[in-house]
Amino acid sequence: MTGASGFVGGRLVELARDRHEVFGIGRRKLDRADYASVDLGRTPVDELPELPWHPDAVVHCAARATPYASRRDYERDNITGTRTVVEWARMLGRVGASPRLVHVSSSSVLYHDGDQLDLTEESPVGPTFANDYARTKAASEQVAQEYDGSVVVARPRAVFGPGDTVLFPRIIAAAKADRLPLLTGRDTPAVGDLIYVDNLAEYLLELAVRPELTGVYHLTNAEPVDMQALLVDVLDRLGFPPPRREVRIGTALRAATALERTWRLLHLPGEPPITRYGVGVLSWSKTFDPDKMLRDLGAPGISIEKGIAEFVDWQKERL
Repeated sequence: MTGASGFVGGRLVELARDRHEVFGIGRRKLDRADYASVDLGRTPVDELPELPWHPDAVVHCAARATPYASRRDYERDNITGTRTVVEWARMLGRVGASPRLVHVSSSSVLYHDGDQLDLTEESPVGPTFANDYARTKAASEQVAQEYDGSVVVARPRAVFGPGDTVLFPRIIAAAKADRLPLLTGRDTPAVGDLIYVDNLAEYLLELAVRPELTGVYHLTNAEPVDMQALLVDVLDRLGFPPPRREVRIGTALRAATALERTWRLLHLPGEPPITRYGVGVLSWSKTFDPDKMLRDLGAPGISIEKGIAEFVDWQKERL
């Protein structure tokens, strides 16, 4: 498992240990015998750690998954890192059976400004992208598909749950600082799919052990929700007042664009207080046809409601 020190990869390793022999690699240092600290974007393939056994599958979760970073960082971690994993899998195949490769991409490879409903695995990718993250994840899919062994691409949508570092934590931080507005300018609410992290981990494990499943899989909870209503509900459960200011979507997008340009031009540290990606999550409907997922992998085991409750309980311990 790559990315084993991250949100998705870490949870995947926890669940997989009960059923399989697992070895994890990730950027962070962890004191575990079945783990190695490796930066895939910077480490040559011949310097990767020697595994204690020959793997049947490699699940590649490692990525630069923040909504804002430098183009160089995205390209190194998402494209170069994936190329290293593919070369590693090929190298392993020369000394034993070629391992199956499960490449964890992102549904954002399909995004553009505006509503997108019932996207399928056949929906066109590119040629333009919402941001550098989406662009480099699309490029990483192409690299993964060049692997000459068994390969499948997973595109999760808006992963949440205990340990989340991307989706809700940024929203909660904005709420704490009274910087979170309600976005207006739509006639109907923006709805979107999400996936609870344990459901995603279960699906990835299933993809890892079933080589007959190929191509691309969109992975969601198959429960589209009103995104702003969900946000307000989570804030209420955490004891935060609802956003008071109202800002039109177009105004918020222009402000986010200006801030991102300023951050890049001045090489400011961290990320801007708002990003176009963050605004888009609450502005546009993004839903996915779950038919292929449900047919081949079954229904998710944990509902959005239960997942939100577990996330809220976890977050309350950290407030």
